[in-house]
Amino acid sequence: MPAPTDLTGKKGVVFGVANQRSIAWAIAKQLSEAGAEMAFTYLNERLKEPVSKTVSELGNPKLIECDATSEEQVKAVYDQLAADWGNIDFIVHSVAYAQRDDLGGKFSNVSVNGFRTALETSAYTLIPVVRYGAPLMGESGGSIITMTFDASVRVYPGYNIMGTAKAALENEVRQLAAEYGSEGIRVNAISAGPLPTLAARSIPGFNEMRRAHQERSALKRAITHDEVANTALFLISGMSTGITGAIIPVDAGYGIMAL
Repeated sequence: MPAPTDLTGKKGVVFGVANQRSIAWAIAKQLSEAGAEMAFTYLNERLKEPVSKTVSELGNPKLIECDATSEEQVKAVYDQLAADWGNIDFIVHSVAYAQRDDLGGKFSNVSVNGFRTALETSAYTLIPVVRYGAPLMGESGGSIITMTFDASVRVYPGYNIMGTAKAALENEVRQLAAEYGSEGIRVNAISAGPLPTLAARSIPGFNEMRRAHQERSALKRAITHDEVANTALFLISGMSTGITGAIIPVDAGYGIMAL
């Protein structure tokens, strides 16, 4: 009898791999080891090579250009997957961006353009990713996960507008989980502690943030990419069929501590 986390025969798409330090890449490797087949998106031609180089470890997976802020390009991703595969079983959304000027400094200085950019890229993109992907999940439904952070409910100096974007993203998770639940589609988010990624390097004070998490967390250590990936595998597998609309912390217990 196959293990509950066996994903042999399952297919899905991963939005958001940038390089080998990406959380999305750690998730993809874990899903691949469990037997899943994946397609990956890349933002534009300039960024295709680092994504291609990273995912080549899995053989020769599908690579599809997609700016997730373009609904036409998101739809085109699923059109191609429908033609090639028919149905899909899971979606990983790991897309976030804010202008550098809007990270650090005073939150009240964020411009309307900076606000729109962060919210559109980091939060809104989940909606079309789900809207166009859900019809490919068929009668058996599927699992969709996205990535959030504790700054959705607390103030992290320097994270600024991204905290607002993550708060919006988490509300979307609940709204989409309620909307698509009757179709057997589950939507959840992983709230990971600070991890050293390409995006994290843009956040002023990130090293101090990571050090504080390590010192104050219940487990007195930082989390790892693999721990986030293990949680993603759980959420996509048959082990979590009763879970939807959840924000699952993978933070070594930082979030339960008062100090």
